[in-house]
Amino acid sequence: MRRVWTCLGLATLTAFAGCGGSIKHDVHIAKQDMPVAKDATREELIEKFNAQAGATKSLNATVELQPTAGSKYSGLIQEYHQVKAFVLATRPANIRMIGQAPVISKTIFDMTSDGATFRVSLPTKNKFLVGDVAVERNSAKPLENLRPQHLFDALLWSEIVKGEAVLIEEFNDETARFYVLTVLRGGYTTEIRRKIWFDRADLNVARMQNYGPKGALLSDTRYWDWQPAGDPTAASTSSFPRQIRIDRPHDDYKIELQITKLALNEDLPADRFQLAQPPNSELVRVGEENSSAAPKDSKP
Repeated sequence: MRRVWTCLGLATLTAFAGCGGSIKHDVHIAKQDMPVAKDATREELIEKFNAQAGATKSLNATVELQPTAGSKYSGLIQEYHQVKAFVLATRPANIRMIGQAPVISKTIFDMTSDGATFRVSLPTKNKFLVGDVAVERNSAKPLENLRPQHLFDALLWSEIVKGEAVLIEEFNDETARFYVLTVLRGGYTTEIRRKIWFDRADLNVARMQNYGPKGALLSDTRYWDWQPAGDPTAASTSSFPRQIRIDRPHDDYKIELQITKLALNEDLPADRFQLAQPPNSELVRVGEENSSAAPKDSKP
């Protein structure tokens, strides 16, 4: 029986070859066009990731910011105009971002967080929002769910802690090859804490996914255009991505950042992260069920 199938297979191949064509077509890739896939071990990737995190203590950047609210799942996608923003961030958890309308350079938002409490000033709406960074989605308007801590986590990520369980795998598609580190969260039930994707072309971080309880995907951040940052004449120069896209599916918004100016590891005084409630603005305490406007001269 095996001999019969072998004969049938040969007959089929002969038929294809004899019909004026061929079942095989060779495509030769020029050597300079062949993609490179670098090799690395789990330990080497963890060391590289932690070195990047440890090398960036603070950030002072000018960015072009493009927010998008909603999705096809919510039935409405709202694309906003690109705005210019100034971002300050320093470890362990301080961040401030000021956004300005194009052309007129009028402040449309000013937000800050110290890792525990966030404050957001919306001058065009005459509102001042204050709340706990742990407060989950509260507003039906997606962009009001934007928290400064979301940006901090994408810009100055935390190291992989010694003792955390970390798995490694390969992922290949038509355009690139990746290593993926899966960091697990222990406890009563083991869960995924985050996934870190490394582009094997250069072993830079290309994507980072953060998960909450029960596997909820809290954020999906992608990184492109890694460039040297700091003094180019220094013996060792760190690098930083110039294009970042943050997707917060449960908060129903996306933000694309293009960094146009960047300075790392400057001394940033604490008072630059202070944000007081503007006079005559409405105070909104996010997360409180019976939130109401406070007296106009109140302080948060």
